[in-house]
Amino acid sequence: MEQVIDFFIEWGYVGIFLSAFLAGSVLPFSSELVLVALVQAGLSPVWGVVWATLGNTLGGMTCYGIGRLGKTEWIERYLRISREHIDKATRFLAGKGALMAFFVALPYIGDAIAVVLGLMRSNVWVTTFAMFLGKLLRYVALLYAAEGLISLF
Repeated sequence: MEQVIDFFIEWGYVGIFLSAFLAGSVLPFSSELVLVALVQAGLSPVWGVVWATLGNTLGGMTCYGIGRLGKTEWIERYLRISREHIDKATRFLAGKGALMAFFVALPYIGDAIAVVLGLMRSNVWVTTFAMFLGKLLRYVALLYAAEGLISLF
């Protein structure tokens, strides 16, 4: 895993975007490590957050698109999102609408929320905006927390 992270770090902003895209999809990857490492290496935190948010939102929208296909067997088999997670996300989203895409940034259930929003055919523009906002705030909070912890040492 360390070699993969080093690869993304070598690519700078493109590496941030690609790592965030992968992390935003269903692949288990930590774009946060890449972002923090590159900001510590001297890249702009503002541009780092922008590229990470764009990549992560695009990755989340791929989950939304897969959900929109409506094949729950595929979702379980290829995305490895269990029926239990799909049902939990469906109950969480019931009657709340596309603004719930804000919570796609949550660990563990975020991918399931994006897939279920696709299954529910939520408004793509509202979903994209809410998802972008949630992921943006998560990256900003993460970067502030990491900077604060690093400054202690």
